Amino acid sequence: MRWVLPLLIWCSLVAALARPIWVGEPVRLPAEGRDLMLAVDISGSMDTADMVLNDKNVNRLTVVKKVVDEFISARDGDRIGLILFGSNAYLQSPLTFDRETVRTFMQESALGLAGPKTSIGDAVALGVKRMRDNPAGNQVIVLLTDGTNTAGNIEPLRAADLAAELGVKVYSIGLGADSMKVPNFFGSRTVNPSRDLDEATLQTLAERTGGRFFRARNTEELNQIYDLIDELEPTERDKKVYRPERDVFFWPLAFALCLSALLLVTLRWPGLFEKILQPLQKAMPQRSDES
Repeated sequence: MRWVLPLLIWCSLVAALARPIWVGEPVRLPAEGRDLMLAVDISGSMDTADMVLNDKNVNRLTVVKKVVDEFISARDGDRIGLILFGSNAYLQSPLTFDRETVRTFMQESALGLAGPKTSIGDAVALGVKRMRDNPAGNQVIVLLTDGTNTAGNIEPLRAADLAAELGVKVYSIGLGADSMKVPNFFGSRTVNPSRDLDEATLQTLAERTGGRFFRARNTEELNQIYDLIDELEPTERDKKVYRPERDVFFWPLAFALCLSALLLVTLRWPGLFEKILQPLQKAMPQRSDES
């Protein structure tokens, strides 16, 4: 009997080391959808307050957050990824069916987080790379920017060629109003806040990939992205069944820890359990010998 506890502890530890898993009920993944990589400009110029939202002047990034959030929410069945770019381009979220996570990342984006400049070519090239790593039938990059390529290692049109080779469409959207009033010494003057927007490059970039260029001067025009995505043909996917898995190794590990504590108690006070069990043994009915 003295080997029972050590044996049980050893068996529990072996079971924990085997890392048992719990397999849940099967979950059917969407059978069709699109692969959409959103590339969003968060450079310093996105702070320009030339947009109107709910009758208030707001900066460009505020409007983009609202429109993109609604766009992601409506894309049931699509795999969506997010790239944020400024002086550098960063993959904020890989292609995923988890729309809530992508929405959260978009809402948490901040001006200047990726640097003050604009690396359009790097953003598109990064999107193409992620599409190449996750091939599918219909892949689209939606590029949102308000400027021209002023940073990065890859020129936008070179990135467009890479996208065209892989069959990835790029839909580019140029953001920014054509005019806005700014205060000066004599009161105010009208300026063009989008004078740095390189529409020609954005249009060529889109056309080389079979996509389309959009000019968004206000919130209403930016919502054209919905019409654009609705026009895309869904990607046919093989129907897959996913069974969620969860580690349960902590149960045998916890059992081993409890038994170890029990073993330590028995070694420290050898007669303790006999004293505890004596009243129980006396209370049990004694079996009489049959004659």
